[in-house]
Amino acid sequence: MNTTFLKACKGEEVSYTPIWIMRQAGRYLPDYHKVRSKVTFLELCKAPELAAEVTLQPVDILGVDAAILFSDILVPLEAMGLTLEFHEKRGPVFPEPVRDKAAVDRLIVPDPEEKLGYVMDTIRILRKELKDKVPLIGFSGAPFTLATYIIEGGSSKSYFQTKKMMYEAPDLWAALLDKITDCTISYLKAQAAAGAQALQIFDSWAGVLGPGDFAEYALPYVQRIIGELKGAGVPIIYFANNGATLLELAKTSGADVLGLDWRIKIGDAIARLGQDVSVQGNLDPCALLLPPDKLEQRVAKILEQAKAARGHVFNLGHGILPETPPEKAKLVVELVHRLSKRM
Repeated sequence: MNTTFLKACKGEEVSYTPIWIMRQAGRYLPDYHKVRSKVTFLELCKAPELAAEVTLQPVDILGVDAAILFSDILVPLEAMGLTLEFHEKRGPVFPEPVRDKAAVDRLIVPDPEEKLGYVMDTIRILRKELKDKVPLIGFSGAPFTLATYIIEGGSSKSYFQTKKMMYEAPDLWAALLDKITDCTISYLKAQAAAGAQALQIFDSWAGVLGPGDFAEYALPYVQRIIGELKGAGVPIIYFANNGATLLELAKTSGADVLGLDWRIKIGDAIARLGQDVSVQGNLDPCALLLPPDKLEQRVAKILEQAKAARGHVFNLGHGILPETPPEKAKLVVELVHRLSKRM
């Protein structure tokens, strides 16, 4: 097995910089659309054979150094007792938002094998398929990000209802986040037990918080999750999107790797973080649309600056966009491998 990704996460010596791409199994690939045309998105998440198939596609097509489980950060919330719908134009929708004590009290902390067994079955299939290829990454959403969806009832621009609960009902907020955190801990432990070789925690909306609010209302729950997962023996990646102002706080999460978006120079981030954590990132997803020579320059610049890190996993600064030509995704993988070997 190619273990370059795992070594970089741990800060061990590697012969080249490993790369995987957030949302690499998804809508930009024609192969994905062939599978997706047969089922709804949620049905695809819950069909282990199909979910494994689309997870494997970018490994074979792009030559990435890690696979990431095809699923969605919101499925554990459905397992907690909520109705989850995906609408083509609106995205995820929770028809009954959680905004009072009764709604929080109704939430359960599910047994992951019982309520989310399809995820574990997908992982077990993938470990067999990937045994001679690359490691498998499991994942979850971070409690703050998950809470925003169920409080707002879906996506949001202002996060008004979320911040209203934080500020006006801090006890209710804590009760809700405690339940989501407990669910996330058991869910990620089950993924590791099923065979996931690394775990990423996506805090997609952490950047809507200022540093003080992040430290009070979001970070403690991530710290608790990572503290509980240390015994699982797998690298943990924490990605706080739009989090350039939160770097020093994010470092206290205890993660082995911090994901970086494109809004900060990777060299500046490394200088602030020091040598006891690896980094992941951080090419702007739209930069894949650059002409090949310009893209090569961007990749080379990131690789050069990242030489100062304890360890570096190349990635985009967020998920690959559906409109991206697959050949550009393949090109960036080739560039990272070629240029980093030369360096």
